[in-house]
Amino acid sequence: MRTIRLRQHLPLLFASTLLAFVAKLLAQQSPQTNTSTLDADGTARITRVIPVPLDLSPEAREALRHAAPPDTTSLAERRKGTDAWQTRAGQASLAAYPVHIESITIAGVPVRNVTPLDTTPLHPDRVLINVHGGGFNSDSGSFTESIPIANLTHTRVVSILYRLAPEHPFPAAVDDTVAVYRELLKTYKPSHIALYGTSAGAILTAQVAVRLKQLQLPLPAALGIFSGLGDFSRPTDSQAMYSLRGLTGTLPVADQKPFDLEYIGSTNPKDPVVSPLFADLHNMPPTLFITSGRDLLLSGTTILHRAFVRSDNDAQLIVFEGLPHAFWNDISLPETKEAYGYMADFFTTKLSH
Repeated sequence: MRTIRLRQHLPLLFASTLLAFVAKLLAQQSPQTNTSTLDADGTARITRVIPVPLDLSPEAREALRHAAPPDTTSLAERRKGTDAWQTRAGQASLAAYPVHIESITIAGVPVRNVTPLDTTPLHPDRVLINVHGGGFNSDSGSFTESIPIANLTHTRVVSILYRLAPEHPFPAAVDDTVAVYRELLKTYKPSHIALYGTSAGAILTAQVAVRLKQLQLPLPAALGIFSGLGDFSRPTDSQAMYSLRGLTGTLPVADQKPFDLEYIGSTNPKDPVVSPLFADLHNMPPTLFITSGRDLLLSGTTILHRAFVRSDNDAQLIVFEGLPHAFWNDISLPETKEAYGYMADFFTTKLSH
């Protein structure tokens, strides 16, 4: 019996030994020094050895050890995988941050209605509107972005399941969000409403704020732009350096062309709603920006933050050390709990006026 079991495990043992050998060989062959050469136009061709930041929690350091495989999936496969992950991650969020969740429609738009478990609601006159991440073509946040915040703020969160690109390019997601906001204005004062999102949802948050201003609708009391950008006309420095998983996975060579054309469609990438960096940003609501040191949208977030500051807005920026894009979707990290705390405290404070 022992011999049979050993034979059954031999392929796994061989594969594990081979992977360890290959990893060691690659480490030995990898550059051990930093180099940099510059092209005539200033393009840098660099090799750098980047240690794991010592400031990170043990959990975060462990997470950085795992390389991401190259993304070769079709959009249909991506959506299927993202939906499955969001369901699992949502269940983990629900276990740590219990809330009620129901599916309803508001102004004809499907939403997740997330409410705290309080027998007597602590803030029945407030609502937070979440627009999820997912590259505008999938849902990677309607659970994970709304559940913890509803629990921590003791406030209703409406997570909008807006129409997705490429089937529904800009301005479909903006229009859906504006429609829900208009409807909620019938019940809630704008001073008791906040709008926020991560990644694509962070971008959409800024876009909707500009659109509301164009429509001369009252703006919400606060915005949360958690790893976003405000300019689709050109890529940024951090997009040239990092992938979705920071320094793991495929790192494609960057170019200077407009990006995410499936989302913006035929719209001019410098349209002020598509790219709020080109909009009049004066008198925007108080806004919290959050990003991280290995976030491919680090530059986009900080550039938009500076634009808000130049327009004399109340704009706060928090940058976490060494972590990849939207790391707060990983509920196991202590840094995630810290990020949720900043988000919740910000909304609670701004909606209390």
